[in-house]
Amino acid sequence: MKERIYLSSPHMSEEGYEQAYIQEAFDKNWIAPLGFNVDGFEEELSEMVGIDHALALASGTAAIHLALKLAGVGEGDVVLCQSLTFSASANPILYEKATPVFIDSEADGWNIDPELMEEAIQKYNPKAVIAVHLYGLPAQIQKIKEICDKYDVTLIEDAAESLGSIYHDQWTGTFGDYGIYSFNGNKIITTSGGGMLVSRSKEAIDKAKFWATQAREPERHYEHKEIGYNYRLSNVTAGIGRGQLKVLADRVEKKRHIFHSYQEGLKDIEDISFITEREGEHANYWLSAIVLKPESKVSPQMIMDALDGENAESRPIWKPMHMQPIFKEYDFVGSDRAENLFNYGLCLPSDSKMTDEQIQRVIEVIKSLWN
Repeated sequence: MKERIYLSSPHMSEEGYEQAYIQEAFDKNWIAPLGFNVDGFEEELSEMVGIDHALALASGTAAIHLALKLAGVGEGDVVLCQSLTFSASANPILYEKATPVFIDSEADGWNIDPELMEEAIQKYNPKAVIAVHLYGLPAQIQKIKEICDKYDVTLIEDAAESLGSIYHDQWTGTFGDYGIYSFNGNKIITTSGGGMLVSRSKEAIDKAKFWATQAREPERHYEHKEIGYNYRLSNVTAGIGRGQLKVLADRVEKKRHIFHSYQEGLKDIEDISFITEREGEHANYWLSAIVLKPESKVSPQMIMDALDGENAESRPIWKPMHMQPIFKEYDFVGSDRAENLFNYGLCLPSDSKMTDEQIQRVIEVIKSLWN
């Protein structure tokens, strides 16, 4: 069998940066959900992305949950959320017994449509908006921020997939009132599992840290006046994150190389289109995705099956939240854009360890379906 080509798998540094930080944690016997690696990871990431304060957490989902709490979201409140995303963007809305309303994608992109978002703000008077930079492609985040500011709505920027993406010289994740990153095993850099909440407000991050550490009051005994959560990242896994930050720029460069290789290699197939960065954007292209024309003789499933036959991993575009059984009772604003992206799109193998030979192998498999 041919060597497996993964969609997007963990990629530790060849230099061994991660192991050095982990070894230091073991040498100091500092195996806990706090410590020098946690502090260092927060400081180094916040400095890298250009924001004042960061909180290392057990997952990006935990970061979204705490951001919603910081926004004052509670039972009965409405939160607008991009429909075309992973369920982790929306699930925390229900943690707080709030009501999600899902927004369709842009006409020429994956992400939340700002005009539809504004219509929904006027109709529902939401407490917060969750905007996602899907597959590493920046949303129209400046426009989204201006609309949220206009109506005094908290903006939570879900940059789980877009660490390293730049929108007009500013890192994604730093435009909103709160930004979140994910370091799950499939992300562009990983701590095996983990996330980060960022904000320009020290008060907000301090409050989130309090909640994330079981809401323990500053007493010698264990005193609790609020519900808390066990959401902090461990000192060991934070060490992995510190090492991974050192290679983030290399990972972005490789992901962009994979995307542009596919774009060049498949340019002669008229049925295939790519949704790409706009002027002033620098996407990390976490996953390289294509969309087929509805009338194409080749379907996404046919491509995925052909790639499976070559031991290459691919997957469908995220199924929109408004189409998910768990969210079927909630409102959706838009038409069929997100649904069409799901029906006619797929994610190609985008592993940062892929060789040029493997990229070409994927291209040839796809091209053979049109011969």
